[in-house]
Formats: sequence, C-alpha cells, structure tokens
Amino acid sequence: MAQQFGQEDVNKYRKFKKVDGATYRKVNQFLRKRTYITAREWAIARLCTDFRTRNGAEMTFIGQHLPELVPFMQESYTPQAVNQARDSFRKKVTKSGATFFYGAMCGFFTSEELDDLLFEVSEVARFLLEVERSSLDIDEEIDIEDRISDVMRSVGEAAATLIRSRAEEEAEGRGEAR
Repeated sequence: MAQQFGQEDVNKYRKFKKVDGATYRKVNQFLRKRTYITAREWAIARLCTDFRTRNGAEMTFIGQHLPELVPFMQESYTPQAVNQARDSFRKKVTKSGATFFYGAMCGFFTSEELDDLLFEVSEVARFLLEVERSSLDIDEEIDIEDRISDVMRSVGEAAATLIRSRAEEEAEGRGEAR
C-alpha cells in the first residue's frame, strides 16, 4: 500500500529553514556558483527523497505543496514539472559524475589532487546538507568520504596503469626499445 502524505507532513517539514526569506534568485545564484544544479532542481530532488514511497516519489503532493515546503519556491508545480526537475537533477549529476571520473581516469589528476578535490566538493555538499537540515552524523560522513576516497584512489591507480600500458604497447608497435 502506498504511503499517503498530508497537511501534517507539510507542517512538520523543517528543511530549507536556513534560507527562509531568501529569494529563489539568490538561492539559485548561490547554487550556480558552486554546482550545476538550480534551486528548483535542488529543492525538488530533496523533496523527492523525503517524500518517497514504495512506488516512487509523491509528485502530486510535492508539486501542490511546494511553496509551503520550500521557503524560496513561490508557485505550485504540476506532477509533470516536478518529474522534469527531478529528471534534470539526475541528468546533471550523471554528467558531472562522468566528467569527474573522466578527469580521474585519464590521469589528469594525481591521487593527491583527487583527495584535495574530493575534500573541496564534500565541503560544498556538507554545506548544502546543513542548509537543508539533512546533516549526516560524523561517523556516516567519515565512512562515506573514506569509501569515495578509496574508490577514487583505485580509479587513479588503474588509470595510471592503463595509460602506462598503452604507451608501452604503442612503443613496442613502433619498434622502440625501452
């Protein structure tokens, strides 16, 4: 049976209170300086996570109550508009992830640079979680960062090995001696 959300859920929802009074434009400018997502995509992605059911997110509920749930949103949205914003968020995250991984896999970053980069991006992510009052406890945060660092270190090492192997194969193919 699908979970139903109602006015009580709207009244109890306490995210985004740190930007209460901020305009959509200001929140959007802030996000655009630090991420590829818009304020609309950020708010709706968060709501889709918070109002998830077994069958997906409650698009109609989110759209109807958007101005009550998110202080900087001024209008209600149709379920289609909510779905479009969620899909746009997903596509941007996927594209950003592909760009990030390409940079790591092609050897553009050293392992140390990847660690620094991960620290910088995790600071922005932590700040966004803090603004929306969705912080992780310190042990969860450390565990996530460690797992991501391990994966990125492995990606960097594998990329370096692959690049070195290809260079050696090309050199052998041209008859060059090492």
